[in-house]
Amino acid sequence: AVPAELYSTNYIAERASAWLEARRDSDRPFFLMVSWPDPHHPFNPPGKYWDMYDPDDMPVPAAFTINDWTPPPHVAGVHGARESGAANLQGMNAIGCSAREAQEAQALTCGMITMIDDAVGRVQKSLGDSGRAGETVTLFTSDHGDHLGDHRLLFKGAEQYEQITRVPFVWCDPQSPQDARGGRSARMGQTLDIGATILERARVEQAWGMQGRDLMAAETAPEGVLIQYAHQARMDGIGVCPNVHSLRNARYRISVFQGLAWGELYDLETDPGELHNLWDVAEAAPVKAALLETLMQAELAHSETAPAPVARA
Repeated sequence: AVPAELYSTNYIAERASAWLEARRDSDRPFFLMVSWPDPHHPFNPPGKYWDMYDPDDMPVPAAFTINDWTPPPHVAGVHGARESGAANLQGMNAIGCSAREAQEAQALTCGMITMIDDAVGRVQKSLGDSGRAGETVTLFTSDHGDHLGDHRLLFKGAEQYEQITRVPFVWCDPQSPQDARGGRSARMGQTLDIGATILERARVEQAWGMQGRDLMAAETAPEGVLIQYAHQARMDGIGVCPNVHSLRNARYRISVFQGLAWGELYDLETDPGELHNLWDVAEAAPVKAALLETLMQAELAHSETAPAPVARA
């Protein structure tokens, strides 16, 4: 019902462009964060973006078409809440969905993404018109994803599936060597690394006690990235407030839940859809043990050390 010109995506692009245009003749360094709420539920792109994509053209997620998938307890609980009518459809946590709801959510999300694309184009044009594009590093990332029907879920919650946790990070630096542009790196990082990376590139000293590492540094990437999630409400299917820590490396994802005797282990190479949990599979026990040790090391590496002294007096 909101006209496209008054929708948040358009408004934020308008204000960002105006900010850049107001500094057209300035040579002072700047940092501008442009944060769009979309793509996000509720799935309601305005105007032409509402029906730009047809739900019938969207894929039906695999969880609706296979018959050998047993959802883990915390996911089964979400499904059960929707089937019983107990799910909070106006909330922010994951809910179960039908195949058709998944297709409709995907189509509407594509509309939101296209509107974001158009808005990014406006901001980038304003940057170019300001004459500062050749000396400005531009980053693109997100805080999380959406299930969009995968594993028969919508929105997000304590689930640690790739659709939620693995978001892109694009770094565009006009002063990088020519052979480094347009490349795709296999290294992974975490949200807390973004601040450290920006400060390092800007040659600004990190604040004492600040966590994170420079993602652009040449050193070898860690064995895996740590993903943490804690929720204050009890979750259907597991009966506790989910506090889950995960490790994701180039091949596997392992998740450990506080207070529960089970967890999740997926081989992302042979099971990219994360549909076959290897936690209790005997053949996967050596991999599980090694990943648990790596998870423990990652926890230690990312634990808060401030205000511990950095040197002896």
